[in-house]
Amino acid sequence: MTRMARRTRRSRHRMAAAVAATLGAALVAGCADDGSGGGAERAGSDGRTTLTVGLFGTFGFQEAGLYEEYERLNPGIAIEQTVVERNENYYPQLLTRLASDSGLADVQAVEVDNIAEVTATQADKFVDLGERSDVNPGDWFDWKWQQGTTADGKTIALGTDIGPMAICYRKDHFEAAGLPTDRAEVSRLWAGDWRKYLDTGKRFMADGPDDVAWVDSAGGLYSAAIASAESRYYDADGDIVYQDNPEVRAAWDIATTAAEEGMTAKQEQFTPPWDKAMNNGTFATLSCPAWMLGYIQDKGGEQSEGLWDVADAPRPGNWGGSFLGVPESAPHKEEAAKFVAWLTAPEQQATLFEERGSFPSSPASYDTPTVSDAAHDYFGKAPIGEIFARAAEGIPTQHIGPKDQIIAENISRSGVRQVEQKGLSPDEAWDEAVKAVENALGR
Repeated sequence: MTRMARRTRRSRHRMAAAVAATLGAALVAGCADDGSGGGAERAGSDGRTTLTVGLFGTFGFQEAGLYEEYERLNPGIAIEQTVVERNENYYPQLLTRLASDSGLADVQAVEVDNIAEVTATQADKFVDLGERSDVNPGDWFDWKWQQGTTADGKTIALGTDIGPMAICYRKDHFEAAGLPTDRAEVSRLWAGDWRKYLDTGKRFMADGPDDVAWVDSAGGLYSAAIASAESRYYDADGDIVYQDNPEVRAAWDIATTAAEEGMTAKQEQFTPPWDKAMNNGTFATLSCPAWMLGYIQDKGGEQSEGLWDVADAPRPGNWGGSFLGVPESAPHKEEAAKFVAWLTAPEQQATLFEERGSFPSSPASYDTPTVSDAAHDYFGKAPIGEIFARAAEGIPTQHIGPKDQIIAENISRSGVRQVEQKGLSPDEAWDEAVKAVENALGR
């Protein structure tokens, strides 16, 4: 991928409006040759080579017009995508197809919680994208590049987006509780420490509206707190350390304290009741990766426009993000690799943010007006480009292990949620969580 070309400067107002409008549609988020290279073994009826893309969820590439743009730049290429709605269904299917070397698309997505397992166990099934002259490792955060790279230096996938953290809050509820509403002042309330966030929550619960909780869910709070930890479930040697890691226990304590003290709305995220609670304004704060803004706007509706705002998270962290790789058995490896290099280039990542709200994993895009000038009307014209770029630059480097997703899900579902929903003590729930994790790991 070539270095990012400067985009034509547009007005702050136009870009802010574009981002504000399109973020609501997102749920959850170089130069090319003429396409005359390899991959001619399967061509469409119009003579073009068809590249297939296998995705999960909503990546937004097609909706942002990136496929159409690539086809315009490469008249000999057509792009078709297949989408599985949930990664929990997509990922097992991907592993099955990798094992059999059949049924794979030219380009396959990998979710961040699965990337360590794929690099550790499936690296021989993917093309080394790090060897390409059109791929510059410096365009990505080093930690993002390393997540898609094996211990011996083979880069099997290139990063798309990341999920830098913020806190979304309801200004009307803060005002009713006597708390500041200005986003800079709100950020200072809990700067540097999730405990300060809980302390602010205690003030809110004492003085705020009786029918409004401080935070939506203990599980979501755990996910946010652990996302900002420097270490999680694995150490640098690849050993599972979640039981003895003080940062895991610190995130656990934050979440279970909120649950025990009745500070949560007892919701399970991404369910219809949670959507309804957001619409009704029954909680005052929500941990917000960049991709969450569109979800809030969609579920909060017109009646909540201008009531939400965005403040810095207590500590920078990353919650989310994906990768694109090219299987060795892909029908059109060379053309697919060129396409992935182009699609994940800084300028395309900036376009995806502008059109769909997916925050770039390429810091090379952060000084462009598309990102730096981005503001969101629904959230009181919050300068989301500045907020999330600042958060992204502070994300700690974490060791992601092959079973991170399994460990995280069981700690949250079998542990944190039991304190919130069933009244188990944190110690009892921790024991249940450990049993569930060890069962799932087959240990």
